[in-house]
Formats: sequence, structure tokens, C-alpha cells
Amino acid sequence: MAEGASFDSHMEEHNAKCLTDTRVELRRQITEWAEDANGKCIFWLNGMAGTGKSTIARTVAQFFDNKGQLGASFFFKKGERDRGNASRFFTTIAKDMMAHIPGLMSGIRKAIEADPAISGKALKDQFEKLILQPLLETKHASPQVSELVVVVDALDECEREEDIRAILQLLARTKDISPVSLRVFVTSRPELPIRLGFKQMSDGTYQNLILHEVPKETIERDIALFLEHELAKIREQRSLPLTWPEERSIQTLAKMAIPLFIFAATVCRFLGETNGNPQRRLKDILEYETGDVSTLDMTYLPILNQLFAGQGEREKEKLSREFREIVGAIVVLAAPLSIISIASILDIPREDISCRLDSLHSVLSISTDPHIPIRTLHLSFRDFLLDPQKRGNLFWVDERETHERLASKCLRLMSSPRGLKQDVCNLCEPGTLRTEIDSRVIDDCLSAEVRYACRYWVYHLEQSQSRIQDGDSVHGFLRKYFLYWLEAMSLAGDAAESIRMIDSLQSLIKVSYLSIL
Repeated sequence: MAEGASFDSHMEEHNAKCLTDTRVELRRQITEWAEDANGKCIFWLNGMAGTGKSTIARTVAQFFDNKGQLGASFFFKKGERDRGNASRFFTTIAKDMMAHIPGLMSGIRKAIEADPAISGKALKDQFEKLILQPLLETKHASPQVSELVVVVDALDECEREEDIRAILQLLARTKDISPVSLRVFVTSRPELPIRLGFKQMSDGTYQNLILHEVPKETIERDIALFLEHELAKIREQRSLPLTWPEERSIQTLAKMAIPLFIFAATVCRFLGETNGNPQRRLKDILEYETGDVSTLDMTYLPILNQLFAGQGEREKEKLSREFREIVGAIVVLAAPLSIISIASILDIPREDISCRLDSLHSVLSISTDPHIPIRTLHLSFRDFLLDPQKRGNLFWVDERETHERLASKCLRLMSSPRGLKQDVCNLCEPGTLRTEIDSRVIDDCLSAEVRYACRYWVYHLEQSQSRIQDGDSVHGFLRKYFLYWLEAMSLAGDAAESIRMIDSLQSLIKVSYLSIL
């Protein structure tokens, strides 16, 4: 099961849901779709980044959960290990559904007994054996579970395009299942793989709604209600005058935001930070109203520009370099890491990283606990920093160069005294089964950053578009640490992944035609 993928998981619990008086018409349409016996089996809510898709998905999941009609939920999140790919998608859905459909457990148990390795098989096999067949073998369903809704959020954040298309093709097969009727609510950006996946479905399989094409007046009203609610909380917390903010300011912000709810949410977080003056910050944000900039620029430029405000050119360049190294690493990491682990991989003092992140709480989720991973609050912040059109700006992050640096840092860490060695867990007994080893021993001997480096150094090498050859750092690492790396991957439960990584390394070899001749 994918950790944190459910709408009510600990990782999702502090993320927003729709206010009572917002998205009213949209929620009514979704409810009618789910209750229509002749309705289409899939409802696709699509929209550009920042239009509020995940907030709506959480609200929809909570609504059907309260009614006892939520069969399962899966919230994809780019960069989160099991939530960023499809490997645990159908196993998670199957586990959720077992709790709602009493007769499902025996069918799933039978499938696992027949094929204990089913969780690692192709998505088609997982779907058919863990979901489709057990549902078809369910003879009776009580009225409470005869109609269930499955919520799938941010499908576009699934890593592989082939998996996205496969998931859509397989979900479309739920339309003929009985006696349990499944309805699937999917949200995503309108990316090409998803559009093609829906295009390949037969007529009558799905209905869609484009979020950023909802009437402008409706979006503006909902955003204004959100702003009023959040700014009132800031006014009370900071003991600001009852006249703050002016109604005109709220309406201006709402117009600036259209159609992006992420603008309103980020502005409110920025204004609510305790290390800033909300009145002054609001004034600075409103100055962007007359500028010729995009809504995403208006969302993130006020936050980033204040990092460099009042600094000389030399200091700006220094801060920019540190920003690109630290924040750039955070937004391209394959999985979130804590400040402690980031400091270890980048070889930068933890205090320096904390100082650089102090003013970024409105765009990054940063816990006071240094062991909790840092996460971007919204994928659009990553998109903004990596946008090639921002090249030359103080905060622009060169994605290829950042991956190249991270690959090098991972190799250096694994090769250091803090990294890999023979019998890294001091077992002294070759051939010990991993299941016989206390997980606390593995955690103590393989730090989170070393496990990350083992698991993702090849990924960063691939993304950097680098080639490898005899005598380089990769060759040197493999000659000395290859067996130690395999041992660490096995201890971390990633032995199968190491095979894929070796295949990837082979494809990166720089062939010398002179040596062939």
C-alpha cells in the first residue's frame, strides 16, 4: 500500500478542503453524476496548475466518505516515492475497497495465494486479479455498498506516461461491473498522455469538466469568499484594525487570482507569516496588479523578490547561488528529504539551510522537527523555478545542472565514511534473510540520506543527460562499491529496483568508436 496516498492520511490532513459556500455548483454536478444510475462511470475534472483540483478532490472524498460511499482514494504526488508512480496504485485501491465490500477479501486473498508476487506484476494483472475478478465474484452487495466512488487525484503527477494510459484504460473497464457499481472521480492537468487515454475510451465511458473554463464570475466569487475567510483569521491573529483589509483590496486580489486558487492560497500564507508585516506585504502584492505579468508570476515573485530586497549586487549573487543550490535541490529531489538529510547530501551546514528557508514557509512545507521531510506546497512552484523563460533571473534553477550536481553529491556521500561499506549493518552472517533483520538496525546503519543516494543516484544521472565512461567518477564508484551498493539496496528493500538501475546505467555508457575499431 502506498504510504500517505489516502485522502485522510496524515500527510493530507492539513491540506485544504473547499469552504462551505464555494464550488457549490461543481459539487452539485459531481453528486448528481455519482447518483445517476445511467451516468458515465468516470468523471474527469481537469484544469491547469493551481486551479484547485486537489482541494476539490479532498472535499469530494470527504463528502462520499461521510455518506459511506467512498470505496477508495489515491492522491498522486510527484516526488513522493509510492505516490509518484503507479507501482502501488491498484494494491492501495484494493486494500481500501476491502474495508467497504465484505465479500471482497476472500477473492483478493485467493488471488494473492495463487500469485504471491502479484503486487509486483503488470498493472493489468494487478487490476484484473485484485479488483476486477474479486468484484465480479461478489454475489451480493448491500444497498450501502452497491454504489461506491473511487477518487483519484493528480493523475498527471504519475511518473510514467505509459502507466497513466494503462490506468485509464483499466479504470474504464469498471463500467460493466455488478452488483457493485463503481464510479471513478479523476482529477489532472490536461496533459497529452491523459487526453490520449480518455480519447481511446469508448463513447459513454466518461464525462469531463474543465475547471479553468468555469464562468469567470463564479471563480471570482469563490476566490473572494476564500480570501475573506483567510484574511479575517490573519487580522485576528495579528491584532490588525477591523478595517483591514479593505473590501476593494479583496476584490482586487480576487481578480488578480482568476483562475488560480493557488494564487489566493499562497498570498494568504505569505501574509500570515509571523516574520513579516501583513499590511506592508499586501501593499507590495497589490502593486503587481498593473504589471504585465502572469498569475504565477504574481503568485511567486513577491515572495522571491523579498529574499533579495535591499542587498548589494555581490550579496544578491551569493544569495542567488545558495538559493539555487538548496531550493533547487529540494524541488528536483525524487523523494522529499528532511533538513538533516539535505544538509548531509549537499554537504552544507544545517543552520545555513534553515536560514535560507526561513522566508519560504509560504511555498514550502517546513516542519520545526528537522527529521520531517520538506515538501513543496504546490507543484506549480517547482514549475515556476524550472521555467526556461526565467533563465537569467536570480531564482531560476537549471534543472539539468541541478540533477548533475545531485548525482555527484550522491556518489560522494555513498563513497564517504558515512556511506557504504562491507556488511554495513554489522550482521557478521552472510546470507541472513532481510526479514530476519530488525528494521531499527537497518535504519541505524543506513541513514535516510544514504538510502536516498543508493536509490536515486542513477535517476539524477539520467535526468542530467550525462554519459558515463571508463575512468570517470561512476566507473570508480562501481569498481569499489558495487557489491556494497547492492547489499544496501537489498537491505532497503530495493533489490529489484537495482536491476532496473543497472539497465539504465548501461544505456548511459559513452561508446568510443576508436576502441571498437
